[in-house]
Amino acid sequence: MEMIKVFITEDESIVREGLRDIVPWEKYGFEFVGDAPDGEIALPLIRKLKPDVLITDIKMPFMDGLALSSIVSRELPDTKIIILSGYSDFEYARQAIRLQVDQYLLKPITKSAILKALEATGQKIREEREQRDYLRRYEQDTKKYESFSRRAFFERLVEGSLSVQQIYEEAQGLHLDLNADGYNFLLFSVQSRQATAYSEAAAVTLDGLLDFFLRYPNYILFRSGLLSYAVLIKGDGETLEDLTRRGLDSIRSRCTTAGEDLSWCAAVGTPTYRLSGLAKCYSDASHVMAYRHLMPGEHIFRADMLRSEGESAAMGCLETLDPGKLDANLIRSFIQSGTPEEIEGFAAEYLSGLAGAERSLIFRHYILMSVRISAEVELQQLGCRMEDFQKLPKPEVNLPVEKIREYLVSVLRAALQLRDLKSQQESSDIIDSAIRYIERNYTDENISLNAAAQALGISANYLSACFSQKMEVSFVEYVTQKRMTRAKQLLLRTGLRSSEIANEVGYRDPRYFSFVFRKTQGCTPRAFRAGEAEAE
Repeated sequence: MEMIKVFITEDESIVREGLRDIVPWEKYGFEFVGDAPDGEIALPLIRKLKPDVLITDIKMPFMDGLALSSIVSRELPDTKIIILSGYSDFEYARQAIRLQVDQYLLKPITKSAILKALEATGQKIREEREQRDYLRRYEQDTKKYESFSRRAFFERLVEGSLSVQQIYEEAQGLHLDLNADGYNFLLFSVQSRQATAYSEAAAVTLDGLLDFFLRYPNYILFRSGLLSYAVLIKGDGETLEDLTRRGLDSIRSRCTTAGEDLSWCAAVGTPTYRLSGLAKCYSDASHVMAYRHLMPGEHIFRADMLRSEGESAAMGCLETLDPGKLDANLIRSFIQSGTPEEIEGFAAEYLSGLAGAERSLIFRHYILMSVRISAEVELQQLGCRMEDFQKLPKPEVNLPVEKIREYLVSVLRAALQLRDLKSQQESSDIIDSAIRYIERNYTDENISLNAAAQALGISANYLSACFSQKMEVSFVEYVTQKRMTRAKQLLLRTGLRSSEIANEVGYRDPRYFSFVFRKTQGCTPRAFRAGEAEAE
């Protein structure tokens, strides 16, 4: 058990040393960390040591106890304060109440009085620690970054469909702190080389990365696609680039360590210093993410890789054309894992590889046919029907050179729509299987997304994305809802104790069960059973 740190501020050395020596600190779960004769000397020590409890006299030279308590309450709001006073004057007590001190003891202080005050304060600290631990556990268990409402907010934000006022209001409703001098987006994808198949290496690596980004308040994590995540990075002019580099370094390190069985990539946009610039920043990151299809040997992509329009229109000739840049597998790769947001960027970069050769009518027609055939082959591999291919635009024999990009974009857009439709049909079967798995296993304390994915033989990332997209709640939220529904039935229909019901619905820690129940249902299990909340 973590010890509770105590600091004493008292100008009378006899009283200070007496308090220090009279209390058997460790016996009661405390650790004495220091003392000082007045508030002026105490304050820098308190800022360094960050005690859980401050015991302070009121009347001291240089800085009195009330002034010290006021500063400590503001800077270290979790620190509990016990006031010692030789005065019963109501004005002192009134000021102490205003400062929300935890105990107010009159001198002379007896051993029993200080022990009683410490025990009460210590119990309060332990309960608050337990609640914070439960809250962290609950947020980790429910994977807050996967919530449907959070994802919907970020989808609208990156589309540019929210005003600055709406961004602030909706972010506040989701308890997201977007206050910062500057922002950037980091997009990443980590999966098995067989994208939707279960992979222990991919699951462990992805979990490690998600934990990393959740650990720091400057990173706001959310799901950005079926198999990808995005991180909104917050910082100022000096820290933004360092935070971006640290994020990329963590992705590179973890994915490289995992080995060659992993397919991974990451991209960052151009920093912006306005909330209204977030949509453009995300667009830049998505655009450069498309390079992963054109440069399969690379993993990290930055916005400064984007070509200018002048470079994209560079002239060339057939003799200098690099055949590798026109590899049909590039088209197929994009159809496998590309996103709608990446289409424009991919098309522009792919066509820049023609180096002017598209001015030849024969060569232009060859390129158009190659794109169409590559799309058909890949869609056939994905299980699409032959009649679906009619939805792919047919190339015109005499298509003007300036229309090539438009045609490529239309083919890719149609192909991705067919791919996603097929994926939705398959995901419906997956969700049905996942729900049956939950029905059988929700009372097991160890049920998890990874365990379900392994049982179904698919990627945990893929299952998570399909589940939240179809059910509009995350996998863990659904399990929690299932457990709470069953718990409420048992509370109303049986005489089982709360601890027994906790065990029945998959919680081995009855106090954590009560925390989750109160968090999700708005009341304690006891209050629900007593009819103080509306029963379903």
